[in-house]
Amino acid sequence: MKAIVLAGGSGTRLRPITHTQAKQLVPVANKPVLFYGLEAIAQAGVREVGIIVGDTQAEIEAAVGDGSAFGIDVTYLRQEAPLGLAHAVLIARDFLGDDDFVMYLGDNFIVGGIDDIVATFTAQRPDAQIMLTKVPDPRQFGVAELDTDGRVVRLEEKPKEPKSDLALVGVYLFTKAVHEAVARLEPSWRGELEITEAIQWLLDAGLRVDSTVISGYWKDTGNVSDMLEVNRLVLESIESRGHVDESTEVIGRVVVEEGATITGSRIVGPAIIGAGSVIRDSYIGPFTSIADDCHVIGSEIEYSIVLREASIVGVGRIEASLIGRGVEVTPAAHAPRAHRLVLGDHSKVQISS
Repeated sequence: MKAIVLAGGSGTRLRPITHTQAKQLVPVANKPVLFYGLEAIAQAGVREVGIIVGDTQAEIEAAVGDGSAFGIDVTYLRQEAPLGLAHAVLIARDFLGDDDFVMYLGDNFIVGGIDDIVATFTAQRPDAQIMLTKVPDPRQFGVAELDTDGRVVRLEEKPKEPKSDLALVGVYLFTKAVHEAVARLEPSWRGELEITEAIQWLLDAGLRVDSTVISGYWKDTGNVSDMLEVNRLVLESIESRGHVDESTEVIGRVVVEEGATITGSRIVGPAIIGAGSVIRDSYIGPFTSIADDCHVIGSEIEYSIVLREASIVGVGRIEASLIGRGVEVTPAAHAPRAHRLVLGDHSKVQISS
């Protein structure tokens, strides 16, 4: 079995962070989301992995390399434009050959990995295997309709009137049969080759499509609130390590990476402080990830993600925030009373005054 991992999207819902960084490399618990997927694929025993890349190819390649750090062998496959999940299968045709494969969306996060579904697919070998989960608003996803026996009968991409609340999770398994389905597709109303339509073609052709409804945790980390929620979940499982000075109070599970300096502060876990970061006279609250080489001085921050080399100095309270690389956050001058902002495209700002 091989795998293809989709890492070519532009991440419009995470702007302005993704104006300068691939969305799959935005970290949760100080590790890029993409890495969790690659580790899950390796854990499932898959070694040959094609990563679908776009405009952020150089950054993805620099982070992942040849895949040896994850125990896999990586081939990079260029997608010139984000033309749909089925289009990714189309351009990976030569790489995949006639092998079975797993398709994994690089910005998805699944607790528990994919070992079980890969083992089930390998043993039973349906023509396609999909994972489903119940969601509150299925209009945002590909949706599956099941019959009374639990068999898949219909799929639809982002329906205006969903027939069920079962959304497709970003992991799919296929035999070579899917290649004929993809080759017969026409672009949808979104201008994309939809993987839901390819799977529907398999169903209409009388081929076998199995589904598994997962009860575990799954998130599409496409927006800030989902990133923060996944960060919270991962931090729940950390074990304390590292050291702080005697003037610092630590409550709960806290990771302090090598080279971080924490003085005169209060850290309430679960939280992680990256290598080379300086925390002084500050409060770091639960579910907060501070990346490498950051400075938090005389400030308070909780339930947030702070990317590397960011600086937060003299700020009373920050909550539920995603702070980008090299950002500087400081208090405004007392007079005149005003807010002074330099914001990227599509930023969202909430000001209490």
